[in-house]
This record gives sequence, structure tokens and C-alpha cells, in this order.
Amino acid sequence: MLTELRLLQNINLSGLNTIDVYERVGGYRAMRKALTEMDQDAVLQELEASGLRGRGGAGFAMGKKAGFIPKGGMDKFLCCNADESEPGTFKDRLLMQKNPHLLIEGMIIAAKAAGANKSFIYIRGEYDLQATILEQAVKEAYARGYLGRDILGSGCDCDLVVHRGAGAYICGEESALLDSLEGKRGNPRLKPPFPANQGLYQGPTLINNVETLCNVPSIIWNGADWFKQVGTEKSTGTKLVSVSGNVRRPGNYEVELGMIARDIVYGLAGGPPDGRKVKCWFPGGSSAPVLLDEDLDLPYDFESMARAGSMLGSAAIIVIDDSVPIVDVAMSVAEFYRHESCGKCTPCREGTNWTVKMLERIDDGDATPMDIEIMAQVQSNIIGNCLCVLGDSMAMPIGSMIEKFRPEFERHMEEARRRNGIDLNGLEPAALASDDHSGPMPTILEAEATAGRVTD
Repeated sequence: MLTELRLLQNINLSGLNTIDVYERVGGYRAMRKALTEMDQDAVLQELEASGLRGRGGAGFAMGKKAGFIPKGGMDKFLCCNADESEPGTFKDRLLMQKNPHLLIEGMIIAAKAAGANKSFIYIRGEYDLQATILEQAVKEAYARGYLGRDILGSGCDCDLVVHRGAGAYICGEESALLDSLEGKRGNPRLKPPFPANQGLYQGPTLINNVETLCNVPSIIWNGADWFKQVGTEKSTGTKLVSVSGNVRRPGNYEVELGMIARDIVYGLAGGPPDGRKVKCWFPGGSSAPVLLDEDLDLPYDFESMARAGSMLGSAAIIVIDDSVPIVDVAMSVAEFYRHESCGKCTPCREGTNWTVKMLERIDDGDATPMDIEIMAQVQSNIIGNCLCVLGDSMAMPIGSMIEKFRPEFERHMEEARRRNGIDLNGLEPAALASDDHSGPMPTILEAEATAGRVTD
């Protein structure tokens, strides 16, 4: 159990969003240290030694990522991905609203590490309040001389702009974010080239999540060894976890990476309502493959979630209890990603649409056992075949639901047929009819047993 909060230490302090209060609790001292006492390599080495991994979903080492930025006199860019659009995720919103200067300080230090002189915060369009707070904080930082040219006489330049998006989920993908920043339609780019070499305005670009950058000041001030005192060997530090769904105390919690997941869901979030059990849970937002109740006994860290067949992702735990039909969960996920697909890739554009249509067939009672097989095959054809991971973000959870809850999908089909007055012992519906069929229609399970059988 975490004994001392780090990111949320002063989160409820009145006026923390102002520069005066933020400095009163130690704000901007890490920036002074990084700019006046450390060179670029020293800052990079400290970040890499900390083991800080990206908190936006991919979990890539932040120090190593910053080290990919080439050195030289060209304009280099730092982009903060604040397009927090993953369903179930609301941790970055809390940090930007309550402690905006922590993010700004982290960006100044990260810009020093990457050699960047121009920085952007790309915030989702729906976060109007948070964007307004950030814009005011940026003005305060400029007025105090912490942004602009030759900051604190260190020779470091850093300009910062808050850019509002237009509410597109796809712009959370880093290359689509860059296109949107440039005034284009937010579509993912073909890689390579990667943003570190050719990103915003074709210049070297470092892209990091809000929570990732908010960890930077404490690492520089306290040192990498301090940061690694909590967490696991490969998942160091603390993590903000957004817990929602069928729990009694939804909200944001700061936990030590490696904490048992059951202690988060039942201990911190209170577990499901009385009389209910956990049917499944998303460990990393709606794009993570679902896990079962027994998986709550695993450590909550990057490696353990991957070994369980899912991912920590953005650390948004969505709990589904046994009162919710799995088909309803799958439909909500599939409809969201169909709506948010940019349509650029055929597997994503067509696959998300076909998945929704097949789930509608199941819910309407028009489906056959073969529809489940086709739906599973569609997910396999999507994964790894798109320009970005939006298609995978639907295919992975839907595929895991089919794998873990296939009998419930079958029962849902049978119940839907009964609701629509279809006699399971009568003649086959037109969708199953064949020219030479004259016997009674097989039940769902019988049809499943013979599906795909080849006869002479």
C-alpha cells in the first residue's frame, strides 16, 4: 500500500492552480535545478535511470524516447498528448485542472532533455475548463520568466502553446495528433519516419502523456533512486488509476505499481454493489482485453497485465459485474470505435462496422453460431493490419470477450430468438435454410458442433 502520495500530494490544496501557491509548495525548483545546474545529458540520464515508462498507454521508457531526438541546431518540438479520449480514463483531467503548473514544469524540463525549443499541449476539445486553466497557468509562467527566451539566464528557450482539439478520438494517436496540430484532418501517418526524426512540421518531435510529464519534476529534484523506491523492477514509481463501472467508490487513485489489482477494485474502489460479483474488468481502458475475477489477484503492473493477456494501458480500470450482459458490453465498445474510426484503413473501417452488424444480429435473434466464428475471424484480421492501433483497440477486447464468454453469446442468441417468437424446434429461418433441408432446425449448440464440417 502506498504510504505517501506523489502526484496527488497537494491535489486538494486551495489555489494550487496558481503559480504563487504552486511555488509555495516547492514548485519550479526542479526546473531551476535542471536549467541552471544540469546539462542536457545529465537530465536525460536521470530520466532514463528512473525507469519512468509512458503513462499514456504504450508504456515506452520516457528517457529512452527523449534520447531518440537527434541533436543539432534545428527547431525541435515537444508535444504533450492531453487528448484524453480513452473511455474510462479521467486522470489527466484531474492533473490539468488542479495542478497545471506541475505539467508546465515537467514540460520545460523535458524540453531541456530533448533539446526542444517549441512546445505544445494538445488538449481534447471537450476539456474546455481544463484548457482555460492551462492557458492562464501558461500566462503566469511567461510573466514569471519561466517560459520564453533564455529562461533564468540559462540559455534555454521554451515557448509553450495550448492547442484545443475538436473532439476526435483518433487524435490521441500521436501522428494523427501531429496532423491536427498542423491544421490538417487528424489521420494517422505511415511509419517510418517516426516522430523523433520527422514529426511536427517535419522536425524532430518528442510526444509524451500528461501524467508522464508530471512525474518529471520529482525525478529531477529527488533523483532516479528515489523514484524507484516504489513499484517493481520494470514498472517503477506510482500510477494514477481511474476506476469506474460497477464499483461503489469510482474515482482516481494513486497506487504503487505492483499493487494487487483486487486491493484496488475492492479495497480502494469498494468493489461491486452488494450481492453482485465481478464478471470481467478492463485493466487499461476500453481498448484492453478483458480479464476475469480471478485475474484480480495479479499484481497491477505493465508486465503482469501483459502476461495475463491484456495490458495496463492508460490504467483505466472498468469493472463489469454479473448484472450486465456481455453482448451489451461488446456492443458499447464496438459502436464507439466504429464511430471514432477515421476510415483511412480498410481493416478498421470495415471491421468495426461488420462487428457492430454481427452484434446487432446476435441481439436481434437473427444470428447463427457461424456468426460468432466470423466475428472472431474479423477481429483477427484487424489486429496488426492498420496504420494505427484504433482498429486493434476494438478487436482486442471484442476478441477476448468472445474467447472468455462464448457460452453467454450463445445463450443470448437463443433467448433473442425466443423473444422474437422463433420456434427453435420449427423450420430454419431463411438465413440458415438450404435447398435440400427438410428436417427440424438444429439448436444453437447442435449447429455449433457441426459448423464447418466437410462431407463427401
